Amino acid sequence: MTSSPRRTSAATHPDDALGAASAPPRDHAGWIDVDWRAHLRWVRVKDRPVNVLDIGEGPAIVFLHGLSGCWQNWLESIPPLAADHRVIAIDLPGFGESPMPAEPITVSGYARLVVELLDALGVQRATIVGNSMGGFVGCELAIRFPARVQRLVLVAAAGLSLRHMRHERKRGLRARIENLLFFGLGLLARHTDLVVRSPHLRRGLLLLIVAHPERLSGPLILEQAHGAGKPGFDDALDAMTAYPIRDRLGEIACPTLIVWGQEDRLVPVRDAAEFAWLIPDARKLVYADSGHMVMLEHPARFNADVRAFIDA
Repeated sequence: MTSSPRRTSAATHPDDALGAASAPPRDHAGWIDVDWRAHLRWVRVKDRPVNVLDIGEGPAIVFLHGLSGCWQNWLESIPPLAADHRVIAIDLPGFGESPMPAEPITVSGYARLVVELLDALGVQRATIVGNSMGGFVGCELAIRFPARVQRLVLVAAAGLSLRHMRHERKRGLRARIENLLFFGLGLLARHTDLVVRSPHLRRGLLLLIVAHPERLSGPLILEQAHGAGKPGFDDALDAMTAYPIRDRLGEIACPTLIVWGQEDRLVPVRDAAEFAWLIPDARKLVYADSGHMVMLEHPARFNADVRAFIDA
């Protein structure tokens, strides 16, 4: 295990107040002032490095990002929850700064990797919080490794509607085209501030992801672009569409919180009700005026809901 990961650009960009005048960007919940380098490290799992953020002390919370994501997807939640929890956020192999795994990407493989990473960090049990693909992996963790998952939070989790893509080639092709567009804009955003300063490009970059891109600050948008254009995308998408998890969701025994945005354009909100029906000890929250990443769109409410769920 070594400790020389890059510092997120969050601490290098001033708040440029790029939101619309009628809806200015929110405060950063303290993330822009954090020295992230002090909390980032490489952890070797299966002889491959995994980029891990590890901050705070107390009961463990593990954040798992979605497809095209990275640990920075949770910037608005990490500082508030790290005040009294140990927060661990992972770049899954093939995403963020983590290289591709030695073995083919599978949902089960990602779940095993998380368990081995927690072993390396000395964490026996944790609350798992997963967005989109990360929620899919969180479900697999709760099913296959129930002793390691104390509570589960599914944020617009993948795993139900995706199963249809295996048999609907046009829908699968559309998803790839949409994400190629996201990749292109994301890569551009990583090298210039043109995207975040142009209302049209900002909308193109994030319209599939959030309901109101203009309400996110420029620095926060730049941080999300670190998930774009990574080599794990196609393999991870194929892995999710090839693994039917629906019939196993009834095996999840831990308390589960399901959080969704009413305006989610990537994973339909109807999946929230299905997850809540299939998982025995689950409750559902749907946020109005929100898209696929409620933790960025309504961070204060999301953090309060997660904290209340964990403390219940």
